[in-house]
Formats: sequence, C-alpha cells, structure tokens
Amino acid sequence: MSWLKRIKLMKKLLLIFSIILIAFPEHGCFAQSPKGHIVIIGGGKRPDYVMKKIVELAGGENAKMIVIPNASSERLETAQRQSKELMGLGAVSSDYVIFSKETADADSNLRKLENITGVFFSGGDQSNLTRDLLGTKLLNRIYEIYNSGGVISGTSAGAAVMSEVMITGNELINPDSSNAFISIRKNNIETTKGFGFIKSAIIDQHFIKRKRHNRLISLIIENPELPGIAIDEETSIVVYPDHTFEVLGESQVLILDAGNAKNIRTDKNGNLRADDIKLHLLINGDRYNLKTKKVVE
Repeated sequence: MSWLKRIKLMKKLLLIFSIILIAFPEHGCFAQSPKGHIVIIGGGKRPDYVMKKIVELAGGENAKMIVIPNASSERLETAQRQSKELMGLGAVSSDYVIFSKETADADSNLRKLENITGVFFSGGDQSNLTRDLLGTKLLNRIYEIYNSGGVISGTSAGAAVMSEVMITGNELINPDSSNAFISIRKNNIETTKGFGFIKSAIIDQHFIKRKRHNRLISLIIENPELPGIAIDEETSIVVYPDHTFEVLGESQVLILDAGNAKNIRTDKNGNLRADDIKLHLLINGDRYNLKTKKVVE
C-alpha cells in the first residue's frame, strides 16, 4: 500500500471513530470518562444536608437544577415541591420537565436542559422513568451533563434507575404481592435495563427499613460479577469521578458481594445456595471503591 493510500485510510478511520463518538456518547468502549458526581438516596426523608450536597456539587450558588418527576403518580406537585426545595438550599435556578415517551425529545424539553448542572429524579415507579427516557435524546443530554461535570441524583425510584441492571420491584415466581420476597430463589427477581450511570453494581433502596435482603441476595448470586449496593432510607451514597463513593446520611449502606462465592447452585425447588458471600455494613463517612470492590480505609 502506498503512503498516500495509507493517509487516506487513516482519515477514513478517524472519520468513522468520530461518528461513533457523536452517535453513542454514553455507551461502549469509546465512552469518555465521566467528570461528574452521582448522589443516590435510598428513599424516605431526604436530610437537608444530603440535598444541599447535591446543590454544592452542581455548582453551589451557580447550580442550575432540573427535576424529572416522571416516576411519581403526582408529577406536577412533586416537581414543584422538589424544585422549590432545591432553590431553598442554594441553587441559582431550579426547574422541572414533565413529558411522555412520545414528547420527551420535543425541542422545548431539550432546551430546558441547556446549561443545566444538576438533575434530580423523583421517587415513585422506576419503570415509568425507563419507559419514558430510554432511547431518547433527552436521556443522552442527561448523560452529557454527567460526562461534562454535572450531578445526577435521585431518590427511591430515582435511585433504582441508576444501575444498568435495574430492580423493578416485581417478582416472577411468587404471585402474592401481599407477602413479597419471602424466598431466595433463582429467576424470581425481575430486572430490566436501567440508565447505567452505575455499571459495576446493582442498586437497591429502602433497604433496611423494608427488609429487602432476600431480593438482593438472590440477584448477586445470579450476577456474582456485580456487588449489590443497598441504601437505606434517609441515607445516600455520593459517587465521585474516581469510582469511589462516600456514605452520607442517617442510616447505613450494605455491600453484598458474591464475586468470590463458591459452590453456587440451586436445589430442585430453585432455592439458591452459595458459600463465602462478603458483606460490608457502612455508616456515614465510610468510603468504598467500586473498581477494587474494597472498603477504603
């Protein structure tokens, strides 16, 4: 191949590479390293100092916040209340955007996210959030906010959507919703695709308060490469760009890790078993490294 042909080939490859980066900014091996922070609240009451931390990370007195209340059954009321809350904690501006899957990419909605430095996902039903946002330009814009240094935050359902493997709250085997998650069985816990801000773990919320141990134990045994991050109410984790997080709140965060578990198998009834599952119980101020899967001493 001549020198001139090699130059032309290199230019073509660079063009293809650039197109991939533009088309898929948040996915794949070409994704840029995020510069932003993630604040994930386990539901329940939101301590002012946790919400103020979101505003501070979004720029403090220069923070420009947007609330996305689509998980809520009372979207407008929730959006107005939480937007007012963020303004009261120091944000220079706080707005909200309400939409359906069909209207998500309206120019008016996309314009609302211009110059935004912080996004807050309200609680409710996480499946509503993924239904309305996955595959949209609006969600791509939220990824861009995060990758450029903004804050992505949420509570309850807004916490569940943060991981790529998202717990829906439904069971596939047990039909009795009045007596939920009473077993640790294979193929019982329903998951779908979340937003993937956290790719290396599974997020659960309201954890200690609602005794959700069975469902997360089931999932980490079935997905041993992904530790479970179980956040209790009134408690959050603040995820930094270096992939470490700090616990901030009134209760605890549990890390359930089956990465080195042995003898994983099921019996005739689908009951799961495993040896050597690791547990960390963290409190306010404790730190954990998502890359090394170790507590930071």
